[in-house]
Amino acid sequence: MKNNSKTFLIILLLMLAVYPKAAVFCQSLSSSELIGKAKEYDAKLVTYTGEAIGDIMLRGEFAWVNINDGDNALGVWMNVSLAKEINFTGSYKTRGDRVEVTGIFHRACPEHGGDLDIHAQSLRKLGVGRTVNQRLNLDKKNLSIFLFGALILIWILTLFRRK
Repeated sequence: MKNNSKTFLIILLLMLAVYPKAAVFCQSLSSSELIGKAKEYDAKLVTYTGEAIGDIMLRGEFAWVNINDGDNALGVWMNVSLAKEINFTGSYKTRGDRVEVTGIFHRACPEHGGDLDIHAQSLRKLGVGRTVNQRLNLDKKNLSIFLFGALILIWILTLFRRK
C-alpha cells in the first residue's frame, strides 16, 4: 500500500514539473477581480462564470456574448459553435443560461479596438435558462387607478371653476 502511494506521489510531482498549470484548477474569477487586476490577468487563461445576457451577436464564424456575473458584464468572443450551446439569454422576460467560459483575457484587445474581453476556448453550461412570468403588482395597479381618478376629479373641478 505504501509503495502505491509513493508511486502516485512521484507521478504527481513529475506531472507538476512538466506542466505546472495542472496544479491550478481554473477557479472562476469575478468580473470585479478581472477588471480590478486587468494588468495581472492580461493575456492569461481565465475562467469566468455568469448568465448569458442580451443578444448573441453573430460575426461570421464568431459571436459576441455578454456574460454577467451579477456585478458586471464582460464581452466574450467565441466561435459560433460554442455560442449555439446557449439557448436562453437574459432579458426582462427570460433568465439566461448560466455558463462557465474559459479563455484568454485581454485588458485591451488589439483585435477588437482595445476593448476588455475574453476570447473563449471552451464553454460549459452550468444551468439552463427559462422564461420568467412577471406578475402584476396589485398595489401599483390600485395606485394608478386612484391617481387617474384624482386627475379626472381635478380636471372636472378646474372646468367648473372657469365657468
